[in-house]
Amino acid sequence: MEGNVSLSWLGKKPKITTGVTWGIPWEKGMLNKKDPLELVDANNVGIPLQSWPTAFWPDGSVKWTAHAVSLKDEVNTERLQIKKGNITKEMDPLKLEDGSDSIYINTGKVSCQVNKKGDTVIGEVYYGDNLVCQGGYLKGIRESKNKTDGIVTWKQEEFYSEIKNVVVEQDGPIRAVVKITGRHKIYTDKREWLPFTLRLYFYTGQTSIKAVHTFLYDGNPHKDFIKGIGIDFKIPMNGPLYNRHIRFAGDTGMFSESPKGMLTWRTSGRYEELYKEQMAGRSIEFDSEDHHFVELLDDSATWNNFKLVQISADSYTISKQTREEFAWIRAVSGKRAGGLAYVGSETGGIAVAVRNFWKKQPSSLEVKQLSEQTSTLSAWFWSPDAPSMDLRHYDSETHVKSSYEGAEEFRSTPYGIGNTSEITIDLFNSTPEQELLQTLVEEKESPPLLVCHPAHYHDTKALGVWSLKDDSTPIKANIEKALDEVLQFYLDEVEQRGWYGFWDYGDVMHSYDPIRHVWKYDLGGCAWQNTELAPNYWLWYMFLRSGREDIFRFAEAMTRHTSEVDVYHLGEYAGLGSRHNVVHWGCGCKEARIGAAGLHKIYYYLTADERIGDIMDEVVNADYTTEHLDPMRAYYTKDHFPTHVRSGPDWAAFCSNWLTKWERYEDTNFRDKMLTGINCLKKMPHRLLTGPVFGYEPRTGELKFMGNENWGHHLMMSMGGAQVWMEMVEVLEDVEWKDMLVEFGEFYNLSNEEKSQRTSGAIQGDKPWGSSMLSSSLVAYAAANKKDAELAKQAWQYLLVDSTHWQIKTPLKAEKTSDYVKPVVEVKSMSTNTASQWSLNLIVCLELIDQYLESAMLDDEKS
Repeated sequence: MEGNVSLSWLGKKPKITTGVTWGIPWEKGMLNKKDPLELVDANNVGIPLQSWPTAFWPDGSVKWTAHAVSLKDEVNTERLQIKKGNITKEMDPLKLEDGSDSIYINTGKVSCQVNKKGDTVIGEVYYGDNLVCQGGYLKGIRESKNKTDGIVTWKQEEFYSEIKNVVVEQDGPIRAVVKITGRHKIYTDKREWLPFTLRLYFYTGQTSIKAVHTFLYDGNPHKDFIKGIGIDFKIPMNGPLYNRHIRFAGDTGMFSESPKGMLTWRTSGRYEELYKEQMAGRSIEFDSEDHHFVELLDDSATWNNFKLVQISADSYTISKQTREEFAWIRAVSGKRAGGLAYVGSETGGIAVAVRNFWKKQPSSLEVKQLSEQTSTLSAWFWSPDAPSMDLRHYDSETHVKSSYEGAEEFRSTPYGIGNTSEITIDLFNSTPEQELLQTLVEEKESPPLLVCHPAHYHDTKALGVWSLKDDSTPIKANIEKALDEVLQFYLDEVEQRGWYGFWDYGDVMHSYDPIRHVWKYDLGGCAWQNTELAPNYWLWYMFLRSGREDIFRFAEAMTRHTSEVDVYHLGEYAGLGSRHNVVHWGCGCKEARIGAAGLHKIYYYLTADERIGDIMDEVVNADYTTEHLDPMRAYYTKDHFPTHVRSGPDWAAFCSNWLTKWERYEDTNFRDKMLTGINCLKKMPHRLLTGPVFGYEPRTGELKFMGNENWGHHLMMSMGGAQVWMEMVEVLEDVEWKDMLVEFGEFYNLSNEEKSQRTSGAIQGDKPWGSSMLSSSLVAYAAANKKDAELAKQAWQYLLVDSTHWQIKTPLKAEKTSDYVKPVVEVKSMSTNTASQWSLNLIVCLELIDQYLESAMLDDEKS
């Protein structure tokens, strides 16, 4: 691998000046910590660059770097390249002053005050000398339910942000990041709840601010209903009402109005032309000859309040109101709004855009007091015009036998789950053209990102074992076509099934019901996927090997959802996640595998997203949580061990967390914890074949012998275990650990007689070892390392020939049915478990044993 790294845009290059942050992997030993890097364009002209390491190889060389640039109009961004060398072009750095009460950031275009205490998070914001925002704060509405003498009453209370801590995470020169944490406060009863994190991002020379907002739910779902949650901005209004403007992004264009529109029953001639100018956002001036028309304007209604409510993924309404005590008048309705609102007057204004606005409905944008000195623009992540959030479980009991729910224990609780929303705040010194606002809608939905060529990601070996796309032979071409077909089915299914919503967007369903023509949305363990059988790895590897933007956005949405909603960030289950269920937090099984860092880290390294970094830090001690919530509590009584874990998926998930922590921070304590577990396995009677249930000591990481075949083995590798274990071989360079994986892959599919013979009767196949297809990655690993053609043939047959082992047959048998509420195209046999693991194992096998593919298939045809 050369030291220079070529970059391209994910999808289209940005249409406007923008700040961009992205990540790059490096081959082991290629980049030292002190090596400077520069960014150059096609003419080898340097572009100011800010760089920092995000992960390290065991030898101390840099594994991943993150980079930030602020791109201006004059920069040629068609062909960019990172290479070693000093920055050759001077920059105008942003300025950050960290004071006792506030932080001041100046990008050279806009300046922003971030408060360190109180309820107003953002203070004054200036565009040049113009004050365009007087403050921003988080807010919401709590709806509580009370029942007295059989009568149910509802009470609504507003809550606001209360700042607890503010940290400058990055201080330029190109990019600055400020992290604000706190809790929301209900002033009526002085209650503090809903912890929040708000990150603000600034780039030198830019007039926009990016914000990432996260809140955690810490209420009682039977009493604490969130009626609305969002963020408010106070905007100074100057000049006459007819020179004040509002914009809402609709399906394809802008809703444009003013609190004092120039339409009257006598608007014609010159005034009609002025009316057009007004709707275009230009300031209007009248002279003395216009006094009769001005009198008409004075007499016309003043529209003070406007709102756009996206009540479902397919319906929004824009309405307006003169004053609060009067009716809302519907202006227009549509299907999917762009999620942007602009408010401004003669001295400028702001546009606020919410990403995934209609996909994470119910959401809304609201503007009030347009005729006053200060207007309020509210971005509601959950709209108060919709019914309040209902985070209760779907039933009063579990249904383990009938619905494949995980445990008899009723542990369905949303206490500790989170949700993250992204917004952009664009500042203007005059009302922008509608075309520019529409561009902002497009850019916030697909934020500009620089990416490497798939071969670069692959050749660095920085993300485990996976293959590049290869259609060089007919058999390989058919496999690639099949992989694309299965993935495309899910890309299409998101839209066909409407897998959208504030708490659902990003996840997919688990199992299909061909009788009702629906996914099993109401069948406990068969509804939402919740990372079961590692679809995150599948999607990210499909992106890495293709570079396709649509796959990236699909994987991104899944990462954002599964890392927040499916995992507990506080409370008794902190660091664990909920197994698949009708509601994401519904299953009584709370396990570390759901939120393993490896599921999320690819997104982190590609984007340097700080929120994902937080989450990966949170789960690093998930093994301690198992001490009071034993993963095997239903099968093993409390004994002298602190807890019991399976080598997979429990210990494998711990290793995923520790490996990520070690490579990010070079904290050898977590490397040593992995090595402790490996050394314990080395001493077991049959190494990794032992167990897979062990006694476990979280303080040391020790696994304690409890017997052979004491549980099934299929979960050991199918929940991401194979991925993290193979990656551990590369970074730990432990020869015996590698040999243990080879032994496991070779042993897994032996007959019961052979298992018994090899282990002197200790392992007889009494407990199920599971589907052979699920083992194919480790079978391939064994075949590749032993250069064993017969083993390789077995792996390929499990995937492509033997239909008794969770296979997907392509081309998919898609059938159209009208025997449902609407016509749908269905694949009746589809299972996301199978799709994830079949695709993932194919990707691994193409990397490890592709040289045996042709002969294996030829031998099958002969037989």
